[in-house]
Amino acid sequence: MDQNTPAYSRTIMTEIVLPNDANALNNLRGGKILHWMDIASAIAAGKHAKAVVVTVSVDQVSFDNPIKIGDVVTIEAKVTRVFNTSIETYIEVWAENLPSQNRYKCNTAYYTFVALDSNGRPKKAIPITPETAEEKNQFEGALKRREIRLILAGRIQATEAESFKALFNQ
Repeated sequence: MDQNTPAYSRTIMTEIVLPNDANALNNLRGGKILHWMDIASAIAAGKHAKAVVVTVSVDQVSFDNPIKIGDVVTIEAKVTRVFNTSIETYIEVWAENLPSQNRYKCNTAYYTFVALDSNGRPKKAIPITPETAEEKNQFEGALKRREIRLILAGRIQATEAESFKALFNQ
């Protein structure tokens, strides 16, 4: 089976905030940025999987700074870890006011996808090999994020989560 690095899946998407994308405060609507983040991260996961992917989970979305009408938005997404059929991506959103050249971080999130075969069934995901220290940290942290998702969804008990067993076996 193939093996990829996070760099292979790296996707950069750029948009400009137009008036129809904004709320009454002239800020980009939260739903619009989540939509753009889903697209960028789905492209990254799809590149990695060499397949069509579907969104299964959106976690830890932070809204740190508002994005104004006229700002240019850059969304960077890459795969952080692969489990059996699921693919976790990390997304960073940056905005820039072109006249002032002020660039600032606005959002971060983790999205999870499942790759589908030609029959629309989940298929085994291609493994990933992290290279940089940051990629290795995200790779290691992905197991805890996955187990938290599964606990919150009621699919496993907290005592079954490998990452948290030490907390419960004292």
